Amino acid sequence: MKKRTAVTVRAAMPREPEVSAEEAEPPGTIADQVGSVSTSNSSLGRLAGLFDPCLPGNGVGTELAQRASPRSLGFRARFFPEATPAQWQDWRWQMRHRIRDRAGLERILRLSEPEQEALEQGGGRLPLSITPYYASLLDPDDPDQALRRTVVPSPGELVRSAGEAEDPLSEDRDSPVPGLVHRYPDRVLFLVTGVCSVYCRYCTRSRMVGSRHHCFDPGLWEAALDYIAGTPAVRDVLLSGGDPLTMPGERLEWLLGRLRAIPHVEIVRIGTKVPVVLPQRVTAGLARMLRRYHPLWMSIHFTHPDELTPEVALACSRLADAGIPLGSQTVLLKGINDEVETMRELMHGLMRNRVRPYYLYQCDPISGSVHFRTPVERGLEIIQGLRGHTSGYAVPTFVVDAPGGGGKIPLLPDPVAGREDGNLLLRNFQGRVFRYPDTAC
Repeated sequence: MKKRTAVTVRAAMPREPEVSAEEAEPPGTIADQVGSVSTSNSSLGRLAGLFDPCLPGNGVGTELAQRASPRSLGFRARFFPEATPAQWQDWRWQMRHRIRDRAGLERILRLSEPEQEALEQGGGRLPLSITPYYASLLDPDDPDQALRRTVVPSPGELVRSAGEAEDPLSEDRDSPVPGLVHRYPDRVLFLVTGVCSVYCRYCTRSRMVGSRHHCFDPGLWEAALDYIAGTPAVRDVLLSGGDPLTMPGERLEWLLGRLRAIPHVEIVRIGTKVPVVLPQRVTAGLARMLRRYHPLWMSIHFTHPDELTPEVALACSRLADAGIPLGSQTVLLKGINDEVETMRELMHGLMRNRVRPYYLYQCDPISGSVHFRTPVERGLEIIQGLRGHTSGYAVPTFVVDAPGGGGKIPLLPDPVAGREDGNLLLRNFQGRVFRYPDTAC
């Protein structure tokens, strides 16, 4: 690795307003800002002015309401009748009203015995958090519904199987300073928050997200920023966590500005699921702010075609219109998206929403994940079922993130059928074998 050169790039962190401790979240997240705020329109307006220039009532709520799905509208009317349309479409309201305990789940779902068992035993490895918007997509009667299985605790989370680990990718080992992972030569992973608006039950970083035992205080960002500034080999910074888009807009902009001031940082990427589980966060104001920091890329975590709602389409449209290249990251999950037809429907839907399918991940062997993991062969079968049968742009790269810190290793169905008389025998997407004269010296 190249010798580090000291570079000083500093700006004052935006000052925060006083907050209450109503929401039990780690410091440095939007929950700290909104926990005690009234839901009155005047209070919401004052709060919005702190974080985002795009206020409900200035056209945003109207546009979002026009794109809201009938299912979302019906769910609000049934379970949150006191919420106005503008409040439902305000991402801060969604964060304040997340479903975070058994009582909240029982209010909207008919819990199965296994789900009740998991909740009685503490809810598994992760805290529970589901935005009202995403809860509207869950089937209240079917515990085997794809989206419901990804966010509601199950007993399988409490079972540790052979080969599983709390940190299977050895990210902590490759961390030169807290919150930064430097595994590949020219890029770093910057973990800027431990909070997600919705916690996926198969999360690779279940050891740290939503936990007060892992501190993501922005005061510690300085060490990470100093490391990046002093390491000229780093040209690419990926912001992740947790989910960076759960942070207040001012704080996110401060961080982007600091990174943009480092000469050798060429691109910044944001890894997020917020456009899928909290699309109300992607306001016109957020899009305007983000476009000031190009080249900026975004990797969005999609799981299933049921997530492709009118609200999500609008969020993706705003980001794409802001000039942000969008890619998808999907985790292959047993019984959820491990059928070719399901994956093809998802990939086609992403393309229609200007999101380029990027990675299909084999599920990482975190503790309590065996009920989510498929055989690796299943991923290869899905790629085989996509390649040649749909647009090349709609075929993601299937990867295994190698345990022990080996990094992402791409896997492809082997198209080589053999060699014969100087010819390379190649199998096409239909299973037919063709000869290529591989005789060039």
